[in-house]
Amino acid sequence: MKKLLNDKKITPSCSYCVHGKVAPDGENVLCKKHGVVEMEHSCRKFSYDPLKRQPKRPKVLEKFNAKDFALK
Repeated sequence: MKKLLNDKKITPSCSYCVHGKVAPDGENVLCKKHGVVEMEHSCRKFSYDPLKRQPKRPKVLEKFNAKDFALK
């Protein structure tokens, strides 16, 4: 597997490969090398494209009020 920038935990997936494009149905990828494949599919021609990767959503923080910060 090739070096994937700074993040070594990235698993290859056609959904963020240079050779793939997400199909209009949103469930498949149109690959230049292998045709229509599943999103999780990967092959030896995998080349990481960081601009196609969707970052994880940040966690929603709880709502705090003044009572939570008051000393008893």
